[in-house]
Amino acid sequence: MGKNLLIVHGGGPTAVINASLYGAVEEAKKHPEVEHIYAAKNGTGGLLKGEIIDLTNEPEEKLALLLQTPGSAIGTSRDALEAPEYEKMAQILKEKEISCVLMNGGNGTMDTCGKLYKACQAAGGDVRVMGIPKTMDNDIAITDHSPGYGSAALYMAQSTAELCADVKGLAIHVVVLEASGRNAGWITAASALAADQGGDGPDLIYLPERPFDEDQFVADVEELLKKKKGIVVVASEGLHDKDGKPIVEPIFKVGRATYFGDVGTHLAGVVIKRLGYKARGEKPGLLGRCSIYMQSKVDRDEAQLAGEIACREVLKGTTGKMVAFKRISTEPYKVEPFLVDIDEVMMYERTMPDEFINEKGNGVTEAFKEWARPLLGEEIRKMVSFN
Repeated sequence: MGKNLLIVHGGGPTAVINASLYGAVEEAKKHPEVEHIYAAKNGTGGLLKGEIIDLTNEPEEKLALLLQTPGSAIGTSRDALEAPEYEKMAQILKEKEISCVLMNGGNGTMDTCGKLYKACQAAGGDVRVMGIPKTMDNDIAITDHSPGYGSAALYMAQSTAELCADVKGLAIHVVVLEASGRNAGWITAASALAADQGGDGPDLIYLPERPFDEDQFVADVEELLKKKKGIVVVASEGLHDKDGKPIVEPIFKVGRATYFGDVGTHLAGVVIKRLGYKARGEKPGLLGRCSIYMQSKVDRDEAQLAGEIACREVLKGTTGKMVAFKRISTEPYKVEPFLVDIDEVMMYERTMPDEFINEKGNGVTEAFKEWARPLLGEEIRKMVSFN
């Protein structure tokens, strides 16, 4: 009897999650023992309802579009799952004769992956489960970086460069650009690469790894205003004070999902009120994870590779692992994929290390920029100013 493979997406999409889907499907098609290539419709919620998409006979020209499609082409979810749901999923897999499962997502999804792996073991049979990393936040443990981050970093760096050029051309205000990232500042930090092509980069960068001090923020901005009239500040949506309290009360929380208030607007208001200077907040929000026009080629290729490796390994009999990347060298850029036990990446958030954050806590170091630069896949566009 042939093998049936199931692919499941979890959590927020990225610009390259569908590239991993493409890699897995294309790899599965190379194996004659694979009878059906399935996808869970809308993540674990769809799987629990028995809603399955059959990708086995989809034409190649349609599948190739996955490489340039944002969001999740099969649907994803953020379902709160408990032991009964894992037991039910294991039973559904058995009923549908699915022997191989690939779970593509971030921290929460890797936690789900590990729990489903254990539930399948407890249920008996021979269902194998493998994780494919995906997160624009870049906060999965062990791996050097996660597919999804490079594209988000490119978007952040290029958009910040464009914003800095705009502010320099009409230097009349402080602009606070809010970046995604609950507890990890990887995306926020990528804004520093805006200055790579001789343009202006952000003046101040505030990361969630450091407690935010409003008085120091005001002092930082006031000092800069003595030298220039147009200032760009990049701030993480997850900024919190020394007591761990968010600087802007979250709108609401559902499980791990926190809907933050507008940090950029709040900090612009602080500048207006305390310094009497014009200010405004900007927030790319979801645009930072769904821009195909700023999709990193390196990111896309690595996402596809992760999907291929996960599929190949699970068909060989490997289970309870996640595909990860090890940095071999930065110049020239070279990484090596390897497998990590799923237990090591379940719900562990990897934040920015101290050596990547400057001493004042309002910027990043050259070490971070050297590490991040190759992941963008291309250089920031050159700009010119005669001012």
